[in-house]
Amino acid sequence: MVKQSVKCIHCRSEKIVKNGKRKSGVQCLLCRECGKSSQLEYTNNGAKPDIKLMIIKMSLNGSGIRDISRVLGVSQGTVIVVLKKLKNFLSTSIPNIAI
Repeated sequence: MVKQSVKCIHCRSEKIVKNGKRKSGVQCLLCRECGKSSQLEYTNNGAKPDIKLMIIKMSLNGSGIRDISRVLGVSQGTVIVVLKKLKNFLSTSIPNIAI
């Protein structure tokens, strides 16, 4: 039996426990620190944290929504949702910013 060390993708805590399975059969994990749920592997490209980070980086470099969706293999709706969440996060955390 191999024991795998897993960290929370949100808070980097190692206090992770199993939390059932998705309909696709993928194991769900729950963080005891922040209370957020995650998975080890994602079947949807738009749900991967690395893809979300690439969407933000590409938009900051001047790429358009269509270009980002074509290059990363996600839908245009996914790109828009990620960018809207970023806008809402920035406007609540930095109140004087004009977006």
